[in-house]
Amino acid sequence: MTTTSGTGAVAGGSPPASFDELTALVKRAGLTDPEPVYYTFKIVLNLLLLAAGWAAFLLVGDSWWQLAVAVYLAICFGQTDLIGHDAGHRQIFRTRRGGDIIGYLHGNLLTGVSFGWWVQHHTKHHNYPNHLSLDPDITRRQVIFDPGHREKKTGAVSRFIVRHQAWMFFVVITLEGLRMHLSGYIAARKGAIKRYVAADLALLTLHLAAYLAVVFLVLPPGKAVAFIVVHQAVFGFYMGLLFAPNHKGLPVRDGEEELDWLTRQVVTSRNILPHRVTDFFYGGLNYQIEHHLFPSMPRRNLRRSQPLVKEYLVSRGMPYVEVSLTRSYRDVSEYLGEVSDEVAALERTAQPQPGGA
Repeated sequence: MTTTSGTGAVAGGSPPASFDELTALVKRAGLTDPEPVYYTFKIVLNLLLLAAGWAAFLLVGDSWWQLAVAVYLAICFGQTDLIGHDAGHRQIFRTRRGGDIIGYLHGNLLTGVSFGWWVQHHTKHHNYPNHLSLDPDITRRQVIFDPGHREKKTGAVSRFIVRHQAWMFFVVITLEGLRMHLSGYIAARKGAIKRYVAADLALLTLHLAAYLAVVFLVLPPGKAVAFIVVHQAVFGFYMGLLFAPNHKGLPVRDGEEELDWLTRQVVTSRNILPHRVTDFFYGGLNYQIEHHLFPSMPRRNLRRSQPLVKEYLVSRGMPYVEVSLTRSYRDVSEYLGEVSDEVAALERTAQPQPGGA
């Protein structure tokens, strides 16, 4: 397990990396410019694919083949939320109003995930990636990323998960869809959604009511429940897989001392080797370093910016983690296993020894 501190160092003889300098390079290449044609095509195509899934659901009717439709729709839900993700970062529209319209449509209405909750949650994550106390993507997980957090998991189930989290992580993420659906309601109750609270909850509830009505009108109760379980489990698993490689298993930190912006984003982010198929399924999040450095960069340009950003960072002695897709998940699993081993060692040390005073 690795913990970072300070502002990092560059290789001897290399000029220090400068975020302003890197930003100027990226802007000169036109990589931060809006991509309205690309996003128009992307949004229309995604809506057609989502509509095709629900049309298939109606056509298949009372059949166990609906479980295959559930898997397809789970992927469509993930892709739809990725567009909401881009809208939240103002990759689609530079104005808040335009981004909100796309975000609430794709999040609240089409997939039942609160856009208002997500924007605040995700913005904090971008500001404090892999911070043990401030990154909500760390604090809300059932697994832990530092053995010192074992005391926060006191229940029998939680302790079992921590002891076996190297593989249990890939089990518990099947609940991620459910957790995301509930997050908007929970955030509203806590007063954590600051804008359009009534509209946010109304759209969430409309989605939930329409979703349950359609499923139970078309399918008998047993098949309806099976459809919902498969659909939501695969949706959660997909969303968990999307975000797991990005930061898990990379340096974590805690306390008040902070790294500078450039170092903070680079040392805590992991890229997956570029591939067109990976680009589609991960929605550009496979270019996590570039995305964290330039969150408002349109998804299409992340692939284009990657060689430029990589060359600049490496030439300045900065780390640049880029691995295969399978390697990224192995790294995550191995890291979580190391934390489990440290927790087990601490618990053994804390246990009273036979014959002790």
